[in-house]
Amino acid sequence: MLHIRCKNNNLTKSFPEGSSLLDVYHAFADEIQLPYPVVSAKVNNAPQGLKFRLYQNRDVEFLDAREGSGHRVYVRSLCFVLYKATQDLFAGSKLFIEHTISRGYYCNFKKRGNEPLTDSDVERIKARMQEIISLDMPFRRNEATTEEAIRIFADRGFTDKVKLLETSGQVYSDYYMLGDTVDYYYGPLVPSTAYLTVWGLERYHDGMLLRVPDWNNPTILAEKVDMPKTYEMFAEKTRWDIIMRLSNAGDVNKAVLKGHGRELIQVSEALQEKKIVQIAEEIDRRYHQAEHPIRLVLITGPSSSGKTTFCKRLSVQLLACGLRPMSLSTDDYFVNRTDTPKLPNGDYDFDNIETVEHDLLEDHLLRLMKGERVEVPEYNFTTGRREWNGKKLRLGNDTVLIIEGIHALNPLLTKKIDDALKYKIYISALTSVSLDDHNWIPVRDNRLLRRIIRDYNKGAFTARETIAQWPNVCEAEDRWIFPYQETADVMFNSALNIEFAVLRTHAELILTTVPKNCPEYAEAHRLLKFIRYFIPVSDKEIPPTSIMREFVGGSSFSY
Repeated sequence: MLHIRCKNNNLTKSFPEGSSLLDVYHAFADEIQLPYPVVSAKVNNAPQGLKFRLYQNRDVEFLDAREGSGHRVYVRSLCFVLYKATQDLFAGSKLFIEHTISRGYYCNFKKRGNEPLTDSDVERIKARMQEIISLDMPFRRNEATTEEAIRIFADRGFTDKVKLLETSGQVYSDYYMLGDTVDYYYGPLVPSTAYLTVWGLERYHDGMLLRVPDWNNPTILAEKVDMPKTYEMFAEKTRWDIIMRLSNAGDVNKAVLKGHGRELIQVSEALQEKKIVQIAEEIDRRYHQAEHPIRLVLITGPSSSGKTTFCKRLSVQLLACGLRPMSLSTDDYFVNRTDTPKLPNGDYDFDNIETVEHDLLEDHLLRLMKGERVEVPEYNFTTGRREWNGKKLRLGNDTVLIIEGIHALNPLLTKKIDDALKYKIYISALTSVSLDDHNWIPVRDNRLLRRIIRDYNKGAFTARETIAQWPNVCEAEDRWIFPYQETADVMFNSALNIEFAVLRTHAELILTTVPKNCPEYAEAHRLLKFIRYFIPVSDKEIPPTSIMREFVGGSSFSY
C-alpha cells in the first residue's frame, strides 16, 4: 500500500499501488475545501494530470482552474476540443493557436481551399465543440518511441510536430487521442471533455478568439477587452516570422543545426534596429513638423521587457536625428519609504502609482517644458529617502524629455500635459515562436526567464525567490501597466526569434537550483521542460547593444 499525503488538508491515507490521482481525489474529496472543480494536481510539486498513476509514496496537491498549472491544463484541453471540431467539420484544414489577446486565445484558421472564414463557419465549429463536450469523451495519453510518434504525425501531415520531435532528443514521446483525432501537447490534459464547462468561441479580426475562464472565478468567462493595437503588434510579429522563416521551435532547431544561428541573430537584431530607427524618425518628424511639437517621450512595459536598453538605443537614434534626449527617472520621485503604500500582507507595494509623487513630477515636467531651470531630486535607495543635492536641469534647443517606467502611460503622471506634446511607447517581449501549431509559449514565460537569469547573475535573487515573487509582479502589471497599453502611439516587440535557444544556455543550470521540496519547483520544472525543446545557442554572437544583453550580461550600456 502507498501512503499519500494530501497537501490541501495535510491528511495522509493509504492506497493500492497504481491508483490514479482521480482515485486519490475521490477519497479526499469530502475533506478538501476547494470552491471550484478540480482539474489537475501537483505530485511532489510537479504538475500532473488526474489520470496519472502513483507507485510510490507521494505528496499530492489538487488544483482548480485558478492556479497557474490548473488553468493551463484546462485551456490546453479546450484547445484540443477546438482542434478536433475543426477537423471533424473541415477535413484538411489548419488551425494555428497563436497567442493570448483580449483575455482569450487568438486562433488562425485556414480551410483546405483557402476560402475565407465566415461567421457561419465559427458557429458550426462552436456547435461541434459543444457536442464533443456533451459526449464526455476521454482524453487518452499514449507513450511511444519518438520514431513512432514522428511517423504518426508525418502520416497526418503535421510537419510542425515532426520537426519538433525530430530535434527534441527524446527517446520516448507522448501524444494524445480524442476519439480518432491525434495531437501533441507538452503538458497534461483533463480526464475528459465534460470537465470543460466554461468557454466561448467567436470571430476575431480574420480569425477566431477562444474564450476561457476567468483566473479568479473559473465559473465565468474572462471579460473580453478590445485590443486593436496589440493585435497589430502580434500581426507585425507574424510578418517578421515570415521574413525569418521561423514560426515554431522545430524551425529554429533545424536552422541552428544547419549552422544559421549567427545569421538568425543578425537578422533579428537588424529588424529591431529598423523599428527603433522608424520610431526615432517619427519623433523627429513630430518634433519639427507637427503643429504641437513632441516634447515628452513616455516609455513603459511590463517587467523584463527591456525598457532600459530600448530607452538607451532610442536615445542613440534620436541623437542621430539631431535631437537631444534628456532622461528623467520616475525612481527619483519615489515617496519616502515610510510613506510607501502597503499590500494586505503588510509588505511595501512598490508598484503602486502612489509610490511615485506624481504631482511633483508633473510640476517639474511642466516647468521644464516652459524652459525653466528646475532642481530635481535624487532618491537614496539605501536610506529610503528622496534627497535634494543641487541637481538642476533645463531643456535646451532640440531637446526631448524621456520618461521610462512602469507608470509612464498612466494618465495620473501627466494629466495636465497636452497629449499632443507626448509620444507614448509600449514595449513588451511578445514570444516570437511557438512549440508547434497548437502549443504556444506564453509571453510571460519569456519575461520570467529573462528575469530569473538577470536576478541570478546579479546576485539579487535566487531562481526560487524570483519565481516566488512573480505572481505579485504579474498582479501589479495587470493593475498598473496593461490597462494603458492601448493608449500608446507605437508598440515595440523586444523578443528575438532565436531567443529561447540563447536563454537555454543560461537558464537551464539556474532552474535546476530550485529544490524539489518547495512550491516554486513546479514552475521551474515547467520552464525547464519547454525550454529544453530548443537546441542551445551561444550568446557570443549577440551584439553588446542588444536588449538581450540587459539580461544575459555583456552590455555596452551602463545601467
